[in-house]
Amino acid sequence: MMKYCMAFLCLLSLSGCGTQSYYDDPIITDGSDPVLDERSEDMAVRQQLLQHYQAWQGVPYRLGGTDKSGVDCSSFTQQAFQQQFGITLPRTTADQAFVGMQVANRSLQPGDLLFYRSRFKVRHVGIYVGRGEFLHASTSRGVMISKVDNPYWRKYFWQARRLDY
Repeated sequence: MMKYCMAFLCLLSLSGCGTQSYYDDPIITDGSDPVLDERSEDMAVRQQLLQHYQAWQGVPYRLGGTDKSGVDCSSFTQQAFQQQFGITLPRTTADQAFVGMQVANRSLQPGDLLFYRSRFKVRHVGIYVGRGEFLHASTSRGVMISKVDNPYWRKYFWQARRLDY
């Protein structure tokens, strides 16, 4: 019996090791954002994005949708950049994935586009708002803010891109 208890305790102590991420370039996971704390322009971008979120919060997801009766992720991102920064983005996620320059996950700044891919040609886009969060039109919950370190989003992360504005 003692032998089984010891084996169980050993397995239990090792189980925490299996949860560590193996990303070479980890997304910020502690909610901190040292760049955001230092740069007032990042705070201004964050505030503009959060204003946009307040106007769109809870709008349901609709594939191909472009207004508050239903919006898809790329249209939401396109409208956020047009309305908040005067920047015209392409309409589709596939096309948005090639604008700006690719940036490392550890260098994310508010306004960076985050792209996710769960299957071939299935893509999702959101906008990093700082503090480990991104704004997007979720297929299940509509326009919302999610954590980048959520296990689902970490699993399907594809790339981050930064626009010049």
